Amino acid sequence: MSSEDQVLSKDGEQIQKGDHVYTKIRGGRHEGDVEKIVTTNKEADTEGVKNPPKVLFTDQKGKNVAHNPGTLNIVDGSGK
Repeated sequence: MSSEDQVLSKDGEQIQKGDHVYTKIRGGRHEGDVEKIVTTNKEADTEGVKNPPKVLFTDQKGKNVAHNPGTLNIVDGSGK
């Protein structure tokens, strides 16, 4: 993956498939394991999302969500 293709978290860490990520939302947070990273308009059309890049995952309530990578944090091994 070239540097232009890297998808970076809020903290500047590279997000990869399988990473456990979260973002704070109204009084809570969306959290889950990255299932797919959409980087092209063609992929975005296929997945039904707009304005790539988007990080796709299923949150803790079973809802499919797509977030901008810059809004996400990667959960480290300590659960933070």
